[in-house]
Amino acid sequence: MANAGLQLLGFILAFLGWIGTIVSTALPQWKIYSYAGDNIVTAQAIYEGLWMSCVSQSTGQIQCKVFDSLLNLNSTLQATRALMVIGILLGLIAIFVATIGMKCMKCMEDDEVQKMRMAVTGGVIFLIAGLAILVATAWYGNRIVQEFYDPMTPVNARYEFGQALFTGWAAASLCLLGGALLCCSCPRKTTSYPTPRPYPKPTPSSGKDYV
Repeated sequence: MANAGLQLLGFILAFLGWIGTIVSTALPQWKIYSYAGDNIVTAQAIYEGLWMSCVSQSTGQIQCKVFDSLLNLNSTLQATRALMVIGILLGLIAIFVATIGMKCMKCMEDDEVQKMRMAVTGGVIFLIAGLAILVATAWYGNRIVQEFYDPMTPVNARYEFGQALFTGWAAASLCLLGGALLCCSCPRKTTSYPTPRPYPKPTPSSGKDYV
């Protein structure tokens, strides 16, 4: 019963991580304009995501522009896009696989070992998806740090971490934790012992004494 609860907890955490990955990929606040410097302008907020760049005015008006050309983007943004999409697709596959292997489901009840292996397989796929998301967000964040401390970068062109980047880190952590908990339901190998030999039955005594 405890193993079933551990499975359910791992699945819920991994599923929440998958939802967070979709939200992080869609949000445009991956990096936000830094107001460090002498010329501080707080009338507008500038931020960029994986798919568009936006400008938010103090009046509440938001204007966004989708990136026109894929080939014109830098390699970091292209790789981050690809890894995030791969993480979402792997998470979707892991959800279907892990659902079949859950003990609370009626699928494959006849073969308990195979059912547990399906749950472990779903956990492994969640782990791979979490790693892909973690690499994507860490790579993008490292690029922001490098550009921020680069002396060749103008002060008015520096950016800081955005909310979507933190959401991606949290989503990757949930996918990794949930996948690890699902892998804990790995079927244990039963030790096979040799069949004990029956002891020979004593022959009944005939009741005669031999000299």
